[in-house]
Amino acid sequence: MAENHPTRSRGLALAVLCAASLMVVLDSSIVAVALPAIQADLGFKPAGLAWVVTAYLVAFGGLLLISGRLGDLFGRRRVFLGGLGLFTTASLVAGLATDAGVLVVSRFAQGVGGALASAVVLGMIVTMYPEPRARAKAIGVYSFTQAAGASIGLIAGGALTQALSWHWTFFVNLPIGVVALVLAVRVVEADRGPGLRAGLDVLGAVLVTAAVMLGVYGISSYAWGALVAAAVLLAAFVVRQAKARTPLLPLRLFRIRAVTGANLVMVLMVAGMLGFQFVTALYLQQVLGLDALRTGVAFLPVPLVIAVASLGFADKLAARLGPRTVLLSGLGLVIVGLLLLTRVSVAGSYFADVLPPLLVMGLGAGAAIPALMGLAMSDVAAADAGVASGLINTTQQVGAALGTAVLASLAASRTASLGSADHREALAAGFRLAYGVSAGFLIAAVALGAGVLARRPRPTALPAEPEVCVAGQA
Repeated sequence: MAENHPTRSRGLALAVLCAASLMVVLDSSIVAVALPAIQADLGFKPAGLAWVVTAYLVAFGGLLLISGRLGDLFGRRRVFLGGLGLFTTASLVAGLATDAGVLVVSRFAQGVGGALASAVVLGMIVTMYPEPRARAKAIGVYSFTQAAGASIGLIAGGALTQALSWHWTFFVNLPIGVVALVLAVRVVEADRGPGLRAGLDVLGAVLVTAAVMLGVYGISSYAWGALVAAAVLLAAFVVRQAKARTPLLPLRLFRIRAVTGANLVMVLMVAGMLGFQFVTALYLQQVLGLDALRTGVAFLPVPLVIAVASLGFADKLAARLGPRTVLLSGLGLVIVGLLLLTRVSVAGSYFADVLPPLLVMGLGAGAAIPALMGLAMSDVAAADAGVASGLINTTQQVGAALGTAVLASLAASRTASLGSADHREALAAGFRLAYGVSAGFLIAAVALGAGVLARRPRPTALPAEPEVCVAGQA
């Protein structure tokens, strides 16, 4: 199969991996617009309702790094299939839930399955595409799923909740998950890792998983005790990695300038861009008066423009100008879009004040994100591809939690300080401040990228995986 039609089979395998990755990514946002319906149906208290989102994010963010390492040890396809199966099963349970506790537990299980499945995808792609030009194109496809997933989730969540019910925000995963599982078994090459004989740093895994989980929870819930505990555990993890014979996250990866720079830029970039989506959804509903469905549709231009950029010309620009230049230029466009949004007002309109910045930002993100993903995997050996993939996904989740928490808090504080003013005007003032801070995150990302990332990183080609066999031919 794969040997007779290698190009076609490899393309289909890429499509399966990206479809599964898209499903996992959009699940972090698809439920957002369904929360009021879930609260009314299952009787959530306001404080408990947040756990429908937080339970997923805590499990997903906390387990990405260990999931990537497990892929290196036991085979990335095996970990991917196991995670996808768990995610799909948990989606069924969530959709059938008639109790608040069952829904929260199933959301946590979704996060575990999502981490296992998505942590290894980028590592599988860069190994599957060793040729630099083909790899850049494949990473562009993958980056589209990462960049557009949240926007697509908002659209799908609004449509499904309004047309059917909140249960379908989970049921929609079932056909996608089942088809992806069946196709992945047939077209994704099986790989054999060295297994436990290569060593698994169990203590390091416990330390980093607890640190990231507490960090994501602390940022999302403004729990300072959790943040302090996360910082202590993270410091202990770094000490452990320096001394462990077989570290979970080899510190040698951070000696690769592009890897270190890309992960730091990722935190700042996602903090600004994901936080902006949260703020914009509130502005459209609370100030401009759009309902859930129209709010979701309002984001539709973003994934469309991202698709044009990331799938159409991002790889060509990176080949001609270098990924660093494309990254910084793309982030510059995102900054322009965010600065334009600092002008929103009560008297504003979607087509005049929101749509133009969305188009500019989509264009910039579509160019920047594939370049950043490629840099994050630069010079990474095949044996470390899984953990490097898990690392960039982890920093992405930390950035998302950081940006959403910081921007939501600042916007709310600014609105509260203007309590005597017109409420909609006070809301708009809070959102303007949040957009300015988002632009600040991106400006910091540009400054960091310009200072840390090399102008022309050395082209890389991961060596072929040992003991690779095609499914069904082992």
